[in-house]
Amino acid sequence: MLIRMPRGWEIPESQATPEAVFLNRRAFMAGTAGLVAAGTLAGGIGGARAEDDPSAGLYPAGRNAAFDAGRPITDEKITSTFNNFYEFGSSKHIAKAAQDLPIRPWTVKIDGMVEKEQTVDIDTLLKAMTLEERVYRHRCVEAWAMTVPWTGFPLKKLVDYARPLGSAKYVRFETFMDKSVAGGQKQGWYPWPYVEGLTMAEATNDLAMMVTGAYGKPLAKQFGSPLRLHTPWKYGFKSIKSIVRVSFTDERPVGFWEAIQASEYGFWANVNPDVPHPRWSQASEQLLSTGERIPTKIFNGYGEYVADIYKGLEGERLYA
Repeated sequence: MLIRMPRGWEIPESQATPEAVFLNRRAFMAGTAGLVAAGTLAGGIGGARAEDDPSAGLYPAGRNAAFDAGRPITDEKITSTFNNFYEFGSSKHIAKAAQDLPIRPWTVKIDGMVEKEQTVDIDTLLKAMTLEERVYRHRCVEAWAMTVPWTGFPLKKLVDYARPLGSAKYVRFETFMDKSVAGGQKQGWYPWPYVEGLTMAEATNDLAMMVTGAYGKPLAKQFGSPLRLHTPWKYGFKSIKSIVRVSFTDERPVGFWEAIQASEYGFWANVNPDVPHPRWSQASEQLLSTGERIPTKIFNGYGEYVADIYKGLEGERLYA
């Protein structure tokens, strides 16, 4: 018999109180409406076209009901036109530019402290995995939030596929590097390529997910096609996009934003309403779908899954 217990993120409507912080709601909603209109006019940016992505037949995948975000799914017209993907620019309006990213052929190098290094074609990797859909909350350090039906497979399955050595302590992820299609990578003051990392305990947690699709189809390029990470208990900058390399190491990786400003963007980057960023309060978050602000939950509401990972690490800067 399946007994469903209330999840930590399921807050009553009465607690979703608006708060006057970094964005005026009316201005926010007007801007979002403009983005939706722009996305509609641009066309073809809501997901990878079948001729670009031979994996299209794998979607939609069955939904895993165990992962219920506790909020409505954010409209794809909003999420597909409001994106952080610095490889294509520093504004939220990079969706059109991201369409220049070629996603086939695409290979992922698996190296470092593994039994045998390998380079695997993305479609070969997909055939080795069982895809499922999970509805997850996504929380940006800029204090906005969305809810997305991601399709992919547990990161733990990729770890098993890679066969790391017992001495490996971290997983390092690296995105593509191609200045000819990613104009943002021509900005030499950034430490390209984008890099992120997790501990092995985080990487093998049930929540950590390798994402290959969204909204029942292959991943849109502006979301980080054809392969990205999603760690819903962490701020969004940890969820690296368009991955080309996965390395196992005994040295803690330095992430892209940590390399730029370690005092603002730490390695752990777990969501905590009581630990503000220097530029953004984290006490509440603004929903892309409505513009309303609601209180932020510790670990973005996923504490029951991940809190045990951090026991004994109280001396670490776990929340920034």
